[in-house]
Amino acid sequence: MTELVDLRSDTVSRPTEGMRAAMAKAEVGDDVFGDDPTCHALEQRVAEELGHEAAIFTVTGSLANLLAIRSLVPTGGEVICEATAHIVRAELGAHAILAGTTTRTWTAPRGQVDLDAIRVLLAPDSGPYFVSTAAVAVENTHNFGGGSVQSIEVLHKLREETHAAGVALHLDGARLWNAHIATGLPLAEFADLFDTIAVCLSKGLGAPIGSLAVGSADQIAEARVWRKRYGAGWRQAGVLAAAGLYALDHHIDRLADDHANAKAIATLLADAVPGSVDPAEVDTNIVILDLSSTGRTGTEVAEAVRKDGIVLAGGKDRLRLVTHLDVDAAGCKRAAEAIAKTLKVS
Repeated sequence: MTELVDLRSDTVSRPTEGMRAAMAKAEVGDDVFGDDPTCHALEQRVAEELGHEAAIFTVTGSLANLLAIRSLVPTGGEVICEATAHIVRAELGAHAILAGTTTRTWTAPRGQVDLDAIRVLLAPDSGPYFVSTAAVAVENTHNFGGGSVQSIEVLHKLREETHAAGVALHLDGARLWNAHIATGLPLAEFADLFDTIAVCLSKGLGAPIGSLAVGSADQIAEARVWRKRYGAGWRQAGVLAAAGLYALDHHIDRLADDHANAKAIATLLADAVPGSVDPAEVDTNIVILDLSSTGRTGTEVAEAVRKDGIVLAGGKDRLRLVTHLDVDAAGCKRAAEAIAKTLKVS
């Protein structure tokens, strides 16, 4: 049987044997009562590494974003973000439905921060007839931007301008560790610029589940109330927190392998299908393949290569490939070659 190469997302990875052993040995308590020591250890470590006062362990990145942003934006207020940001494209309207948060967006290539566009949108004191801007959200790395990394220089300028306007900053850092490895910059150098942060353990770090919202002690205390209110309190969650701690110990530096594999995929496909991807724009572990000039849809290509044991996420004229710790360089090459063969046949 052909071994599957699953590049739909870095969320599909499975716990390593070492991670499973750590989970099995985890010391646990009841986290709703606040006495799970492994949850405490994970929350304290992530908060310290990001240079903030406190953190809360959550089941998903969407929940971490929701809790963090609602601590910054009053009901009826707005958050500004890029048009393809996860919080407006992939969280099913949760911020509007559950927190009464409205959004406005700017559009920029690869999901980048556009200071000029943000200046036009910012409206922190709109009076009684218009929605006031309470926060700006930035995604780093940017998922639908092909894993692009935000410029630290631009982020510093954004912080200066939003601070002067009295507007808060939220970082959707689901793949912040990828940005850290790609740039060599300390995590805290990114995190210091933001009032709240969400980070994910179940993407490149390979934990089976879990994210954290990070902020001030008061913000996180409020987030605990809202987490329970949303039905997301959990009991002996230290079993899952142990996986996160193991990931932080063992799976950060190896993200460089995922980045190298993504670059190799992009290089092979740029040669095989000219115009489909620019390897220079592959910053981290996500490759977005543009099929608009091939006459094939992403869905068709994904279906065609499935017979070769390659599992991909395809859409109308795009394929997304996301490298992770369950697929080595040989598997990534096999996937790229299968795609190239399919497109050449067409």
